[in-house]
Amino acid sequence: MVVIYSILRNAGLRELRDKVAALTGAASGIGRELAIQLGREGCALALADIDEKGLEETIGMTERPAIRITSHVVDVRNRDEVYRYAEEVWRAHGQVDILVNNAATMVFDTLEDVGYDDFQRVIETNFWGVVYGVKAFLPYLKQRPEAHIVNVASANGILTTPNNGPYCVAKFAVKSFTEALGQELHGSTVRVSCILPGGVKTNIIRNTRFFKQANRALTRDETIQWFERASVTSPEKAARTIIRAMKKNKSRILVGADAYFIDLAKRLMPVWSTWYAGHKIRNLTLNKGKWFP
Repeated sequence: MVVIYSILRNAGLRELRDKVAALTGAASGIGRELAIQLGREGCALALADIDEKGLEETIGMTERPAIRITSHVVDVRNRDEVYRYAEEVWRAHGQVDILVNNAATMVFDTLEDVGYDDFQRVIETNFWGVVYGVKAFLPYLKQRPEAHIVNVASANGILTTPNNGPYCVAKFAVKSFTEALGQELHGSTVRVSCILPGGVKTNIIRNTRFFKQANRALTRDETIQWFERASVTSPEKAARTIIRAMKKNKSRILVGADAYFIDLAKRLMPVWSTWYAGHKIRNLTLNKGKWFP
């Protein structure tokens, strides 16, 4: 019985052709690569981002001109814009089968000193953008015989790092929101996955607002250089991992060897791993650009 349940539980969206995927944060990074690879799978795409030029570039990189692609300029912090996006997708495509909430931003500062506006911007983008997306699209997703919600959290939703508090808070919230959502939608036609990437080679760190990084001895450029060296996963590999896991209906998807290391360390040594993450970030050195001890 356990084996039968496992097989049924893991029956995901094995065939993505002719599905419609709505995807936020599609102008760069993981979002862009997910758009490209979902297009290869035969998905129609409804791509959203605040960066209109980046969206155009993503569309130009898709390899299947026969698939239907729509572009939507959306600020996920704005509830009305997200609901408008959902309505536009439904009108343009007639269905929505996959929702990927991927848009994110960061700020580097201490929790003591970070400005309320910057804190709010991170929480609104990274957490409320996910909530708005789920609530706006769920009525449409539930009309489909099978559908999938993919919320992108972070390994920072497992383990915190100093001077990155707002991002960690938001990603912990996304993780718990997604897990609760999965519990509530159990038995429905809508499956739910929480993505927990480690370091991925995207532009998010270059677009981060820097006020105070944890190691003051490093310049902004040196800190960016360290994080880029420590990012062991390419967006292409991250997207492949996510799509493969979606097809298997995995509810929890770790992306990258560093994410597995962080997850295992937090499970086995919760106090030590928190200490170590703080120690590591406060003592960054450019000649050792990786997470592992």
